[in-house]
Amino acid sequence: MPKLVKRVSPKQTDITWNDGHFSSYPSWYLRESCMCAECVEEFTGKRKVGHGDIPSSVERTDISPVGNYALNFGWSDGHRTGIYTFEYLRKLCPCPRCRPEGLQEPPETIPKPGLFEV
Repeated sequence: MPKLVKRVSPKQTDITWNDGHFSSYPSWYLRESCMCAECVEEFTGKRKVGHGDIPSSVERTDISPVGNYALNFGWSDGHRTGIYTFEYLRKLCPCPRCRPEGLQEPPETIPKPGLFEV
């Protein structure tokens, strides 16, 4: 269970867990990890949103508790249907101890299909 959820900035959410563990989540990482039916194929479990599909510039617009077991985030891209259980958030922890390989930050903006730079 979280002991403290802190909205550090629109691009970062920190959680201190009741066992003392500390997790600092970039907004793009949480948004990219959404498990709602819009982001994950319901029958196969295959992700519809992959790494690099969410720009690093995405921001958390709001956060609210879901009962005593989860959080719901609103995002600057208009998405807001994901429910992030505390168990899932702990599994997503991006700290060096939990994810020694680190995170690969996506580009700040994602080009739309058909656009290119010369």
